[in-house]
Amino acid sequence: MDLIPAIVTGYALGSLPIGYLVAQGASGVDLRRVGSGNVGATNVYRTGGPRMGVVVMIADVAKGAGAVLLAGGGPMAVAAGVAAVVGHIYPVWLGFKGGKGVATASGVFGVLAPWPTLIAAAAFGVTVARTRLVSLGSIVATVLLPVLEWATPGLRSVDVGATVVAALILFRHRGNVARLWSRTERALGT
Repeated sequence: MDLIPAIVTGYALGSLPIGYLVAQGASGVDLRRVGSGNVGATNVYRTGGPRMGVVVMIADVAKGAGAVLLAGGGPMAVAAGVAAVVGHIYPVWLGFKGGKGVATASGVFGVLAPWPTLIAAAAFGVTVARTRLVSLGSIVATVLLPVLEWATPGLRSVDVGATVVAALILFRHRGNVARLWSRTERALGT
């Protein structure tokens, strides 16, 4: 697959608004108008329950992994993966207002950089288990992944892709950072 088709395919897969479609189909809820207003797994979990949240999380991870696998290997796979995350965050179907990209990024880097992703996922899990703050877990994992990736031998394009995606995800979490700082961030189960 050439670079441009890889990017277009990655974006198209990433932009599928799975959370929005699941919430609409299951209960007629428009996620953009409830909870955090995001169409990602955490808002689905909060508004539709754990089962729907897990389904959306798995689908969002699969979007990222699928984009990478369809592109083959090397820099094209990285470009497709980054495009999938961009598609999830800025989906054309929802006026470029999507989720925060964490689950999709974990699918992308689960294929491209399995060990750093596994460690970052463990850090996410520990952080959420201790604090019940999904946003804090996401931020910790997002910062940790590119650090681990740069420290691990491998393709430089994966290191750069992890850094670009981390910057995008952290940008999307800027409101969460402000609420974490002011201690007004909503915890799971509240």
